[in-house]
Amino acid sequence: MKVILLQDVKSKGKKGEIINVSDGYARNMLFPKKLGVEATTKNMNDLKLQNQHEEKIAQENLEAAQAFAKEIESKSVTVAIKVGEGGRVFGSVSAKEIAEAAKAQLGYDLDKKKMQLDSAIKSLGTTMVPLRLHPKVTAELKVIVKEA
Repeated sequence: MKVILLQDVKSKGKKGEIINVSDGYARNMLFPKKLGVEATTKNMNDLKLQNQHEEKIAQENLEAAQAFAKEIESKSVTVAIKVGEGGRVFGSVSAKEIAEAAKAQLGYDLDKKKMQLDSAIKSLGTTMVPLRLHPKVTAELKVIVKEA
């Protein structure tokens, strides 16, 4: 019996796949637990429409991320840090502080987990911080660290 999976089923397949299973397995396991539906022409058309809709949404998300990346790359964030004698910096600037400064200065709600900062910034000056906005889109935010 051909079955369209509604959820991932271990050792059988992923959501949206059409698999061939025994009638008993389908009737006793997949259908009662709502893990799959029979692959009728109506269900196949519904699956096709659903896949097209998901692709459209994914494309819209990609385009929105690309537009946001262009907008972010033209802006900069200024963060102040304490400096002692001889220009020595006390502490460092972390992704959390950059995210808070971006929210306060630019009004953007950036996720600190999406900032790909290798280590905290421990020097004055300008640093480009990569932001992972989408699996296919990475933007760079200009962070200016100055004396407080």
